[in-house]
Amino acid sequence: MSATSLASETAEIIRNNQDYTLFSWSKQKGVAPIAVKYAEGVYLYDHDGKKYIDFSSGLMNVNIGHGNQRITNAVMKQMQEVAYVTPSCVTKVRGELGKKLASICPGDLNKAFFTLCGATSIENAIKLARLYTGRHKILTRYQSYHGSSNGAMTASGDPRKLPVDAQQAPNFVHFDLPYFYRWEYGEENLLRESVSQLERIIAYEGPGNIAAILLEGESGSSGCLQYPEGYLKAVRSICDKHGILLIMDEVMSGFGRTGKWFGFEHHGIIPDMIAMAKGLTCGYLPFGCLMVSDRIASKYDDQMLPLGLTYSAHPVSCAAALETLHVYEDEGLIENAAAMGDYVTERVNALMQMHPSIGNFRTRGLLGCIELVKNRQSKEPMAPFNAGPDEMAVMNQVAAKIKELGMYTFVRWSYIFIAPPLCVTKEQIDEGLAIISEAISIADAHVS
Repeated sequence: MSATSLASETAEIIRNNQDYTLFSWSKQKGVAPIAVKYAEGVYLYDHDGKKYIDFSSGLMNVNIGHGNQRITNAVMKQMQEVAYVTPSCVTKVRGELGKKLASICPGDLNKAFFTLCGATSIENAIKLARLYTGRHKILTRYQSYHGSSNGAMTASGDPRKLPVDAQQAPNFVHFDLPYFYRWEYGEENLLRESVSQLERIIAYEGPGNIAAILLEGESGSSGCLQYPEGYLKAVRSICDKHGILLIMDEVMSGFGRTGKWFGFEHHGIIPDMIAMAKGLTCGYLPFGCLMVSDRIASKYDDQMLPLGLTYSAHPVSCAAALETLHVYEDEGLIENAAAMGDYVTERVNALMQMHPSIGNFRTRGLLGCIELVKNRQSKEPMAPFNAGPDEMAVMNQVAAKIKELGMYTFVRWSYIFIAPPLCVTKEQIDEGLAIISEAISIADAHVS
């Protein structure tokens, strides 16, 4: 096909999408998407033949990499047997997947309720926490993200919820959790103040009213804002003291992304529920799961469990998930995530010597981001929290250069995310960081 024909085909594809579909979190005019034709490993290829290295694993979900035909084959095989049964029926793969997840999860987290995505996992976690405890309040962190459905968005502390605040769900209480990069009062006081603030809020709200505390296993799209050392252990202790459930949102940080199966495992705790999605099927099919402790599940041995979804435990998605879990193990992807996370840290530390605009790099395994600043001493970000269009001028230039040089990644406010598929190699990391380094040079010119 000639270059002119390719350009015409690409233009038609983009035009059809712009004319007949809606884009998430975007103004609808002026979007300039990549028209992806196929993908393999850590790369995307558009209809013009241009290659992009995917440095954010899609939306931090394509953990095993693109185009793994093991998942394709597992899906095809299941569809040839049975594509759908109602959730009141069972299939072999449903039970096998539940058993496999129970073996991965710590403690008595042995019961799986299969959902459709991260938001539906969170919604059902909130609902079950309230039903089980008979309480109504849910405590969550500002600067967190739990999904875009009504309850999950209200639970989030992300500013994307602000335009729909009038429609927010009731009985959510947020608390602030400082992070070390911008904490001015000494590291030794950070944990003490963080825990004390949470205890004060629990006292103000009434511990007998609080059903659950909902936290991310590791912070993601808010900027990889790491917990003070020992914080989650303290939260677990507070929950036990007051009969509050602890729900860990592992939608983004789960399934090897941080170098362990789940982000919370870095903190030595066991939650009461785990919300999962993204890396469970790595985007090959939409799917999610709420993992529930035996203690909670046993309440419903002799009474109706009031949770339900038409596509719960969808056999084809179960097949994709089960094979995905085998891929993690067979290909050593979790171990590779830990090793490549160390390598990324080493390489970004070297970049910090070259680029005065790099203020901080925060990562856990392969869930990390570079934060650009205007001044390292003042730590003024290159773009502020919830930056408006006029405040994003420099970062938009950086993002455009990244795309022009052949990279797809998540750029938000002053953050450039580094979260490639877990199959990434050192050579591919070097390739990606070379692109980011060239783009960051634009920001360097704006450092005071």
